[in-house]
Amino acid sequence: MINWRTLGFGATFGTIDAIALPLIKSVSKGWSMWWMVVPVLLYGASPFLFLKALEKETLTIMNMVWDLSSDLIVTAIGLFIFAETISPTKLLGVLFSFVGLFLMTYEGDGWNDYLTRNYRAAVSNFK
Repeated sequence: MINWRTLGFGATFGTIDAIALPLIKSVSKGWSMWWMVVPVLLYGASPFLFLKALEKETLTIMNMVWDLSSDLIVTAIGLFIFAETISPTKLLGVLFSFVGLFLMTYEGDGWNDYLTRNYRAAVSNFK
């Protein structure tokens, strides 16, 4: 089962990046400096959203979901809006990002608990 709350927060953070980064790029290419207000406001709200996200998810997972969501959304913008192209190897990397995002948001039916118990037991044997 996918943890939709975690994925939703990640998609929200990815959308913030997808709006802010092209605006910052545009300002660097000559747009009015007033456009920088939008990224400042969006990124200013991020810590409050992140705080809300951390009520139900760990820092590690939430950061990975944010990063992967942002990468996938910005890549989609590059491919479909700006008609950029990527090599088959890089496309495979994008597909692996989808797999990583799935794994970061997956809450299994005991499978994660089983792996965690065995991992902790194996780590404690090495001490």
